[in-house]
Amino acid sequence: MEYTPFPNWPDTASRLISVAAGREAADMVIRGGIWVNVHSREILPDHDVAIAAGRVAFVGADASHCIGPETQIIEAQGRYMIPGLCDAHMHIESGMLTPAEFARAVIPHGTTSMFTDPHEIANVLGLEGVRLMHDEALMQPVNIFTQMPSCAPSAPGLETTGYEITAEDVAEAMSWPGIIGLGEMMNFPGVIHGDPKMLAEIAATQRAGKTVGGHYASPDLGSDFSAYVAGGPADDHEGTCEADAIARVRQGMRSMMRLGSAWYDVESQITAVTQKGLDPRNFILCTDDCHSGTLVNEGHMNRVVRHAIACGCDPLIALQMATINTATHFGLEREIGSITPGRRADIILSSDLTDLPVESVIARGQIVAENGIATVDCPHLNWPSKARNTVHLGHALTSTDFEIAAPAGANRVRANVIGVVENQAPTQALKAELPIIEGLVEGDGDVCQIALVERHRATGGVTNAFVSGFGYQGRMAMASTVAHDSHHMIVVGTDRAQMALAANRLAEVGGGITVFRDGEELALVELPIAGLMSDSPAAEVAAKAEQMAEAMKACGCQLNNAYMQHSLLALVVIPELRISDLGLVDVRTFEKIDLLEPLA
Repeated sequence: MEYTPFPNWPDTASRLISVAAGREAADMVIRGGIWVNVHSREILPDHDVAIAAGRVAFVGADASHCIGPETQIIEAQGRYMIPGLCDAHMHIESGMLTPAEFARAVIPHGTTSMFTDPHEIANVLGLEGVRLMHDEALMQPVNIFTQMPSCAPSAPGLETTGYEITAEDVAEAMSWPGIIGLGEMMNFPGVIHGDPKMLAEIAATQRAGKTVGGHYASPDLGSDFSAYVAGGPADDHEGTCEADAIARVRQGMRSMMRLGSAWYDVESQITAVTQKGLDPRNFILCTDDCHSGTLVNEGHMNRVVRHAIACGCDPLIALQMATINTATHFGLEREIGSITPGRRADIILSSDLTDLPVESVIARGQIVAENGIATVDCPHLNWPSKARNTVHLGHALTSTDFEIAAPAGANRVRANVIGVVENQAPTQALKAELPIIEGLVEGDGDVCQIALVERHRATGGVTNAFVSGFGYQGRMAMASTVAHDSHHMIVVGTDRAQMALAANRLAEVGGGITVFRDGEELALVELPIAGLMSDSPAAEVAAKAEQMAEAMKACGCQLNNAYMQHSLLALVVIPELRISDLGLVDVRTFEKIDLLEPLA
């Protein structure tokens, strides 16, 4: 299917003016609603909205002059008319879905605009993968704007990706129709130290007049933070406390507060507005990462807005943070983010401003969802075979690939251990004394093995280490080709034979997530596109993901959204300790460290 661009305002201005003046009839009129005005922060009852050519033409107390014989009338019946919700920072791949199926999943929740950074697929397929995501995004009936990924690899010298993104790639992408800016600049040490490649990417974005996304995953709010802001990033979503949010807006950034499947960073930061009284215009809500189960069972941006309100935020301010604030940040205030003349007609009808039930969704002037059901087609791209054949191990793995040899003559050893932190992206850098059995270092108690299996170039490489916090018991293993950000394969387990079974199974199906126990596969989520996504409906993927979560629980794991914790264990840009194909990485110093240390 070819992409038909949504008409620009100049192409529709004449008709919008004629409809507003009553010289032509509107395509649609929403009658008798409560207008939620996010520009003035007002609730205005008994208003009508007239829509033409997919845009708002008129908003006022009486739109009868805009109605003709063919005009579609929607009776709001006193419901709130709310601007379609915007997700300011997100990764479609985290939903385990393609852009088409992600759109179909979130449209019923009132999300009509998304700002997506496909850096997951960039690590696997490079610029070609970004283009495929960009192209399918433009085919959708809602607004999916693409940020060109900035960091593949995210930490040069500490990981190896399938492809690298160059400054030339960024400059080329800035000319594509759906590119809105540069994706999160995760290599914050590179920016701080003036890395020419990072600065060239930022410069190419700024020359194009587009927005540079930020990612400052450090608690240091001193000179390093100031240096990062000076480098050009305009927003940041890595804050986890009130001080982080305040520091960002004081330095001229937008503070993006996220509620994803595993990130609960709104409650700890929104007090900057609700208690400290800072100007809310520079605060934005986003999800960052939401898996399919969250989308199907809990919601998307409507979930985030409800949560912000539950945390004490005024409903109108929370809605501003998910609509007009986002639009303004990306230079799209004249296109999206409010129900005002000239803007795209993206509107939610809801009977309650606090619980935010999404009863009807209109996008670009068309009804796209009613009572939780999408009523519009979300076209699929014909994904090429190269995108479906991305798991290359080099050889079938055996238990010996996961062995960790002990130092000669030792009875016990001290190991550096990755410590999982529930509901947060950071990990802990722990140490544990571990036993040695027949010359091999073994896990002990809550400490089990983790392996990073290279899957892009068929090198056969396996990096072994230890992790704690999952609570696994018995003989089990879990493997995933979703392994942020380089997306090799992460295998966590208590038994090396099970780890080999799980890894080989994912190579067989072309990627995904699997859980094995005692030689039996308890769950499998197939993700054949880049080993990251499925083009099956969200409900089907969510059902398999739920089975995967239950399998993790059956193996002893009680963490909330533990799969998200699993998938981030190789994220070498967020402290404290991570694993990569090159070894164990201390992200506090951005240096590789030894797995084992001698006991005193």
